[in-house]
Amino acid sequence: MTKVKKSATKSSSKVSIFSSKTFRNVLNNYKKNKEKKKIKEIKLRKIAENNQIIKDKKELRLWEERLGKENNKLKLKEEELKLKEKELKVREEQQKVENKRLIKKDEDLGQIDKDLRLKEKELKLKGEEQFRKDIDLKAREEEQDKKELREKRKKEKYLKEIMIQEEEQKKIENMKLKEWEEQFDREQKLRERKEILKDERLKQKELNQINSDETNISKEFSSKLESFDVDKSSEH
Repeated sequence: MTKVKKSATKSSSKVSIFSSKTFRNVLNNYKKNKEKKKIKEIKLRKIAENNQIIKDKKELRLWEERLGKENNKLKLKEEELKLKEKELKVREEQQKVENKRLIKKDEDLGQIDKDLRLKEKELKLKGEEQFRKDIDLKAREEEQDKKELREKRKKEKYLKEIMIQEEEQKKIENMKLKEWEEQFDREQKLRERKEILKDERLKQKELNQINSDETNISKEFSSKLESFDVDKSSEH
């Protein structure tokens, strides 16, 4: 057992020595490998970083190009916006002018509407006044018609009375004329009778003078008779 123990102790001491060397070697190798791996990883990382940098640069250039394009687009948009702003300002000015015009137009329309209302009111008052005047005129016309009718009836009555008076006057005049004619006839007859008596007296006178001068008496008697005949024919 002691031999075994000793041999075991020797072997264990050898193993331990071997193990420590091996461990150091392994540790060194591990460290070296780890260092190499680390360096490799660093190199790979650097390569990857370089690749990433290259990729990033490419992407950056792409982004720069895109940004340039975008900047150009933005510039164009800015120009468009400026133009639109100018257009908007112009439109705003035009709109202001238009608003002022519309306000003025509204004011004018308001004034026109006010004037129209006043005109309508005036026309309404004039219409009412005209309506009253028409009523008054109609009443006056009716009154005038009644008055004219009364005047007409009065005139007709007056004319009728005048006609009656004229008829009566004519009757009176006719009666007077008849009386005058009768009176004239009586006077005429009386004159005729006087003439006859006168003639008879003359005849008688002539007859009385016949004895003294027959010739003269005959001539005178003839002339008397002729004058008597002429007087009678003139009377007829």
